[in-house]
Amino acid sequence: MKPSLPFPRTRLSRRAFARRVLAVLWLSLLAAAPAFADRHWHDLHEAVRSGRLVALPQILDWLEARYEGQVLEVELERDDGRTIYEVEMLGPRGQVVEFEFDAESGELIGMEGVDIDGMRREGKAR
Repeated sequence: MKPSLPFPRTRLSRRAFARRVLAVLWLSLLAAAPAFADRHWHDLHEAVRSGRLVALPQILDWLEARYEGQVLEVELERDDGRTIYEVEMLGPRGQVVEFEFDAESGELIGMEGVDIDGMRREGKAR
């Protein structure tokens, strides 16, 4: 028998999750440096709106179609002039895998973790 939770579990849609992640990113930037955060957030929003960066929900939809698991963390980073989404997922067997996507093209550029194949949905290739 499963123990009951003190609160109901709800499953967020990918878009709702993405909005919450972006809100957390924005709030953390805002707390660190209000003027920088406001400008940085505006620049990111404009880059997505203008099509220079792929929107996070597209990345999450791609992952959900190909891999089983729960998103633990999302980061947007700059590495050697390249903007990268890093998405950390918890797989069905407890494995933790990090996926890296080029934020401009949406292309999967790397994965690291244990038993990545154990997260692949049937019939879905990389």
